[in-house]
Amino acid sequence: MKIQLIGASGTGKSTLGNYIAEKKQIKWIDTDDYLWKDENFSENYPIQQRLKMYHDDRETFEHFVVSGSVFSWNPTGFTDRDLLVFLMLDDEQRFQRLIKREIVRGGIDSLWLDEQGHQTNDFLEWCKTYYTAQTPSDIGTFAEHNYQIAHSKSPVLKLDSNQSLEVLYQSIMDSLKNIP
Repeated sequence: MKIQLIGASGTGKSTLGNYIAEKKQIKWIDTDDYLWKDENFSENYPIQQRLKMYHDDRETFEHFVVSGSVFSWNPTGFTDRDLLVFLMLDDEQRFQRLIKREIVRGGIDSLWLDEQGHQTNDFLEWCKTYYTAQTPSDIGTFAEHNYQIAHSKSPVLKLDSNQSLEVLYQSIMDSLKNIP
């Protein structure tokens, strides 16, 4: 079983990936672990080191669920998956989740008010570009995800992540049963 979850930041990829991994007793791979050296997301791993970590995981684990994408730095990564799951969520709800997460990670002082009086920071400002970025090489954007969906060799399942983890899990397991 090889499942990849993609979608905008805040759609629940990591939460769902971890949930599936625990239920199926398989490896959960969070692609952020390939990108970031620290929990503050301030220093990136060089691409060669990311590729080594990716290859080590692929040699070690036959079955996995992966949250996120490696497409921008490893375009052939995870293309042998059984199912590609694209998670969607209303932007208002997505940003509510993201703001709460940013407060947990960096405290209320990590945010400031934008011109409309909304809480923001550099990461949240980047998240606002999800639908406006134009090229598939723009990591973590709809352009990247849409490209992956259009070129996927595996079936693609699109899910509204405003459902319980169990409902999302069951939808994914049902889809996997229908794959020859």
